[in-house]
Amino acid sequence: MINWHTFPKSAQTTPTVVAVVKAFEKNDKSISSESNQLPSDGVLRELRTDLESIGFQIEKDKTSEGKIKLPVLFGLNGKVEKSFEADGYHPGEKIVLEVEAGRGVTNYQFLKDLFQACMMQNAEHLVVSVRNDYRGSGDFAKVVNFFETLYASGRLTLPLASITIIGY
Repeated sequence: MINWHTFPKSAQTTPTVVAVVKAFEKNDKSISSESNQLPSDGVLRELRTDLESIGFQIEKDKTSEGKIKLPVLFGLNGKVEKSFEADGYHPGEKIVLEVEAGRGVTNYQFLKDLFQACMMQNAEHLVVSVRNDYRGSGDFAKVVNFFETLYASGRLTLPLASITIIGY
């Protein structure tokens, strides 16, 4: 079952992000953490066609040409000095997509995804997907709880209009 939650709670989920959720729902049987243990690249492979059909650029492979690099810092003559990679990017809606699997929570990869999206130029929305369950741990629930705390505390202002967490 696909679960999802958008933050802040006062932000309406954009139609394109809802379309991302629908892509996960359409492929639930092949990506579900309850019945599959696909690595993140495997999940992305299952979703590729549906995500590209709604305008996302999707990482093709781990080669330099296959990765999606979003600029962070610019230097002399406007040359990109620093960039971060994303699994997917929707240029029209400025949505960064990250698909995580086993290390999404265990290694706090979702926090790295958050940090990098906050630094990226032309990033307004972040979608992070994690397994609902990883080795008996409720990864989706843990990530949602983290963002509940972050937004409830009011002590950190993020430069993103919204963050959506998808559990698969």
